[in-house]
Amino acid sequence: MDFIPQDINDYCENHSKKETAVLEELNRHTHVNVLRPRMLSGHLQGKLLEMLSMMIQPESVLEIGTYTGYSAICLAKGLKENGKLITIDCDEEQEDLALEFFEKAGFSDQITLKIGQALDLIPKLKESFDLVFLDADKANYLNYYQLVFDQVKRGGYIIADNVLWSGKVVEPLKPGDKETKAILDFNQFVQEDPRVENVLLPFRDGLMVVKKK
Repeated sequence: MDFIPQDINDYCENHSKKETAVLEELNRHTHVNVLRPRMLSGHLQGKLLEMLSMMIQPESVLEIGTYTGYSAICLAKGLKENGKLITIDCDEEQEDLALEFFEKAGFSDQITLKIGQALDLIPKLKESFDLVFLDADKANYLNYYQLVFDQVKRGGYIIADNVLWSGKVVEPLKPGDKETKAILDFNQFVQEDPRVENVLLPFRDGLMVVKKK
């Protein structure tokens, strides 16, 4: 994820509004107690997700990939009054931690955490969404995109994380590297999808921002 020098990254963090106390606590707890803490959105990306959500002002958000709940809290900050966010994850080990911090952040009534396989759960959702954040297993990115697309409102957004995949998208594809191949296929499909406008941001590990026409 190191696409810019550390001193530039530090400067950006130092000139961005600080995390709330709850997000700072969750950030610290995740890095100390949870495996693969780099999966956390973190300060800069979390603030960007918060700002994007505030610009969109969604009534309904779907997040695919909860981890410890940091990004869900950031996205929930932009919800309209009485807005709802559904977040899906297959790892029940982090359920109690995420729910604890949703409550600490004041969003326990607006965020619903569903544990299970997103490919099974998404078809059961009756809601339509203003914003979808995709940050789960990379092998299924295109499957998630296609599965949820009809539930995204006209003018709604899909934001996909990790679309630069540590720079592997511009390196020779190694035999058997299914995750990189899945990201390449996803990026190309979105680029050629006539139903959307899109921009790939070289931010952290890459964010694809997609607007449904």
